[in-house]
Amino acid sequence: MKMHFCIPVSQQRPDALGGRYVLYSVYLDGFLFCKVRYSQLHRWNEQLRRVFGNCLPPFPPKYYLAMTASMADERRDQLEQYLQNVTMDPNMLRSDVFVDFLKLVQLDTFSITTKKASLDIFLPDGRSIKVEILTSDTAERVLEAIQDIEKEWAKPTEVQRQKLEALQKEDNQTKFLELSQEVWHYGYVQLDPCTCDYPEPGCGTVLSVGNNEISCCITLPDNQTQDVIFQMNRVKCWQVTFLGTLLDTDGPQQTLNQNLELRFQYSEDSHWQWFVIYTKQAFLLSSCLKKMISEKMVKQAAENPEMQIEVPEQGKSKKHHSQQSQKDYSSFLPRKSKIKTAEVDCGLGTIKEEGL
Repeated sequence: MKMHFCIPVSQQRPDALGGRYVLYSVYLDGFLFCKVRYSQLHRWNEQLRRVFGNCLPPFPPKYYLAMTASMADERRDQLEQYLQNVTMDPNMLRSDVFVDFLKLVQLDTFSITTKKASLDIFLPDGRSIKVEILTSDTAERVLEAIQDIEKEWAKPTEVQRQKLEALQKEDNQTKFLELSQEVWHYGYVQLDPCTCDYPEPGCGTVLSVGNNEISCCITLPDNQTQDVIFQMNRVKCWQVTFLGTLLDTDGPQQTLNQNLELRFQYSEDSHWQWFVIYTKQAFLLSSCLKKMISEKMVKQAAENPEMQIEVPEQGKSKKHHSQQSQKDYSSFLPRKSKIKTAEVDCGLGTIKEEGL
């Protein structure tokens, strides 16, 4: 799956020698991933170049004099473009140099201490195995159904809840997992609370994505809630737009948040309508939608061997997309104009990267 990096903000920090350096906040699919210095990225580029040679994109040059504000903004833009270009090459994404560096800077950013731990993995035949891991290791979701239900992300019926509680008391994890898979929203990705324009602008909503649907729990103006489900087979296209940066004053510290929207075209009662979701996790939501579409197409191809699937070529139109969707204010068109553009570029019949 394509990784979407951006660097919306940077800040100056004092160093140990009395000077100052710039710390860049790198976001991945709408989430803060790490904070890193230019010198760290420069050394990383040299390591990548030793492995991949001249196929790497150009790296922003060093400045030997003090940078002005415009020069600092230009370097931030160049570093963002560099990260986006590097991730276009799947061979780089899989390389140890790429993965190890990002893991280290992420651990350093969030002061994560690596520890040894044991992981119990339950196999489909009921057997279990214990694996020794490090807390910094990546792994697929294992036994997260309990957490999903406790946080009310999954929606069991009252009968299902009683059975699950009984199986949990019996410590029957195999049966617990089997029943959990029948619960509505099991395995869905739940996003942070956001707002939407349905059934009217400004309604709060909680999104859960999975099983080829977008499930919305919408809070109406009278504080009543309404469950609305959008089926992916009725979604024609979608697009993410960067609307600017907002200063979030809630909480102990002021932070800068990206103001993003995802709009999608949906067939309702034989009419195509546009629905808008305002969420800082718009890129994550877009990735989830793309994944569901890809899985459906692969399933259809398996059922029908004669079916042909068009796979977007890596690198095409991505530069244009990153500029238009994230940073270019002048390209933020009125609603009618944007709809017309989306109908041309993002048809679901031949899915293209610029539409995702």
